[in-house]
Amino acid sequence: QVQLVESGGGSVQAGGSLRLSCAASGRTFINYDIVYVIAWFRQAPGREREFVAAIKYGDGRVAYGDSVKGRFTISRDNAKNTVYLQMNSLKVEDTAVYYCAARSGPIATMTSDFRSWGQGTQVTISS
Repeated sequence: QVQLVESGGGSVQAGGSLRLSCAASGRTFINYDIVYVIAWFRQAPGREREFVAAIKYGDGRVAYGDSVKGRFTISRDNAKNTVYLQMNSLKVEDTAVYYCAARSGPIATMTSDFRSWGQGTQVTISS
């Protein structure tokens, strides 16, 4: 298990940028026997939890949801044991609670594939 803490949420105007952080406190994303996949999901009111982006430690492979491709970038800082989500060209539709999740195994985009979750951070985009 990995304990995850999200930060960096807030309120910005449409077209602006925001960077979210996902820090691990229980285990490092890179260890001796497990390669972790760290992902971002979001959930807006009245909508199902949606895949945003993922990154796989080891080879750095990334994946993005269709709605954020070209605008969001997921990255990692091994020294800080932290994964970031850089969000640019934000839209009102990006408003949601953003969650960080972790799993061991291949890269995945389904909520059911992830066992460790953070508490979420609110992102609000105004027009």
